[in-house]
Amino acid sequence: MSQQLGGQPIIILRQGTTRNRGQEAQNSNIAAAKAVANAVRSTLGPKGMDKMLIDGMGDVVITNDGATILQQMDIEHPAAKMMVEIAKTQDVEVGDGTTSAVIIAGELLKNAEELLESHIHPTVIAEGYQQAAVKSLEILSGIAITVKPGDHEMLKKIAETAISGKGAEAYKVLLCDLVVQAITKVTDPDGTVDIRHVNVQKKVGGAIEDTMLVEGMVIDKERAHPGMPKEVKNAKVLLLNAALEYKKTEVSAKINISQPEQVQAFLDEDEQMVHAIADKVVRTGANVVFCQKGIDDVAQHYLAKAGIFAVRRVKKSDMENLSRATGATVMNSIDAVTAADLGAAGLVEEKKLSGDEMIFVSKCKNPRAVSLIIRGGSEHVVDELDRAIHDALMVTSVVVQDKKIVAGGGAPEIEISFQLHRYASTLGGRIQLAIEAFAKALEVIPRALAENAGLDSIDMIVAIRAAHESGKKTFGLDVYEGIPVDMLKAGVVEPLRVKTQAVTSAAEAAVMILRIDDVIASSQSGTPGGMPHGGMGGMPPGMGDE
Repeated sequence: MSQQLGGQPIIILRQGTTRNRGQEAQNSNIAAAKAVANAVRSTLGPKGMDKMLIDGMGDVVITNDGATILQQMDIEHPAAKMMVEIAKTQDVEVGDGTTSAVIIAGELLKNAEELLESHIHPTVIAEGYQQAAVKSLEILSGIAITVKPGDHEMLKKIAETAISGKGAEAYKVLLCDLVVQAITKVTDPDGTVDIRHVNVQKKVGGAIEDTMLVEGMVIDKERAHPGMPKEVKNAKVLLLNAALEYKKTEVSAKINISQPEQVQAFLDEDEQMVHAIADKVVRTGANVVFCQKGIDDVAQHYLAKAGIFAVRRVKKSDMENLSRATGATVMNSIDAVTAADLGAAGLVEEKKLSGDEMIFVSKCKNPRAVSLIIRGGSEHVVDELDRAIHDALMVTSVVVQDKKIVAGGGAPEIEISFQLHRYASTLGGRIQLAIEAFAKALEVIPRALAENAGLDSIDMIVAIRAAHESGKKTFGLDVYEGIPVDMLKAGVVEPLRVKTQAVTSAAEAAVMILRIDDVIASSQSGTPGGMPHGGMGGMPPGMGDE
């Protein structure tokens, strides 16, 4: 980039900097964003396919989870990275609908490209998209259905829709039952749910149907000392955030020893101190101790002699969940413990699971933290099952909190599209074209569902649209039968928040990419030099074009 001044060029940007402007920059960004959307499009829906991702170390991930696919792909193009952000946000906020959000954003940009070619200004398209997004949220809240958090059958259907299409589909009845039980247990009286209180442990070995829910905590640890009991019934649980060992002095002190006997006396005194600490633990009446810090060898010996089951170096998150499960208070000092601070569990035992020792704290009276142990024949199966269960836990917790659902199977997208077309016709000017482009873009979801199921997408869209025009708002695509059906009756339902978040984040990303008319890439930033061609890290340049 340079300016002429009296025949002398003035260099403004560093040498090696690339710059794309106007239509060229927009085409490059849109092509990259479309390439990302196309990369995950085939994974959408119950008939979606999986992707195998291999990283630089040779580690393999097999998944059809949109967020996981995009995080694992080595994406370099800056506009493409914005699409990855959509998937991340969707995953954090709702846990499901990551693929949908990215596909909608890609389609919004594809339709915007056609408008740009018709010489409609990007800011007009951006304004139209923003208006359409606001109107879409209104339409969604109008078609949302209220559910009671105690409606377990509906919650199971919500979890089932999230698991459909993942590798665990054959076992979805068992898994959805476990997910709903887990969420019901950890829901606080005020209706809030934090899925961190569902402690998910992955164990390779056994079959998927061996996956189980433990009403309490399972910790990947073993007893501090082999002399301790292997199981304790009617456990009184003490949770300690303090080390059971001799405290060293803060200041550096020097001890002068002149006689050999003094060495032994010094060591005896040390042992006496640890013995006194162990005695304090025994006097609390606890027979199970979980310690967040270390337990001295001498302390282990005394606790084992007293028949106390002790575990050391337990993670902070596990301590918090143990507190919720057993009702114990996490104590910072052994001196302050009273009987009221101890928790209760019907059974605490050390068991072998797939060759590893694990601590089971079960049969808790009213556990507000539970554990899900995921089993499967191989590491890849267990990992994909973990992702499916995470999605199911998230969507179920969202419905318990929001109490709002919508039909699935592309029904809400067609309904929004249908109502947006009517809304656009009431407006004049070029903004109407942008809103119609937004409405058309939303049809990409049922279209992708149909394509992935091997159906004719045009016939399916026409049939679903006809159902919606006759007032059947909950009709969507049955990918197994290839006909429009009432998704509520079919049990295909999703949280309202999945749809609102997907539409909002897709519209925001599309608008942000559209408003860029100048891309200035420093030679040191590592961005690909071939950006004008829409090429993306690890992808051929033409991948964004349909």
